[in-house]
Amino acid sequence: MTETISKTKKNLIDVARQLFAKKGVENTTMNDIAEASHRGRRTLYTYFNSKNDIFKAVIESELNVLYSKLDEVSKRDIPADDKLILMAFTRLGAIKEVVTRNGNLRADFFRDIWQVENVRKEFDRKEINYLETIIQDGCEKNIFHLSDARQTAEILHYAFKGLEVPTIRGAMKLDYNQKEDRDIISNILLKGLYTK
Repeated sequence: MTETISKTKKNLIDVARQLFAKKGVENTTMNDIAEASHRGRRTLYTYFNSKNDIFKAVIESELNVLYSKLDEVSKRDIPADDKLILMAFTRLGAIKEVVTRNGNLRADFFRDIWQVENVRKEFDRKEINYLETIIQDGCEKNIFHLSDARQTAEILHYAFKGLEVPTIRGAMKLDYNQKEDRDIISNILLKGLYTK
């Protein structure tokens, strides 16, 4: 998603995101997006073939926000175990922020989960690569002792992903600034459930 995006296309995506958040995807028309962006329908169709294409672009732009936050964490000069904990909290916080900021779009994310998952494939691959790099760094520095960093990264990715819906819905409230919350995640991620 590092491709350069034109100012006009970016504006159309932002306007569509706002309309989707306010009215929902189903209740927003291509004409609504063209009018709200002060562009003609011809301009809109120059960049997008359908409302579905715009919805995908909105999801991609939101995932890019999340991706940049994870990229920041991955570049921090902190031990691998601390970085994994920060990565978990950062991604959950960012996912919740994206969905909360987008109002009615929240329902569409859940209703169109397969479409969202399809758009997320590239993001998921990048996140797994980040996790694998952190784990390998931890292994090289004798923080972790694992035989398969890639598989561990994939398992962590899907475990984090599984926490998204309860976090978004408010059923699970984890706060990085709360030591107890960091300890719970740290103990599960790094120590497992053993009593040793």
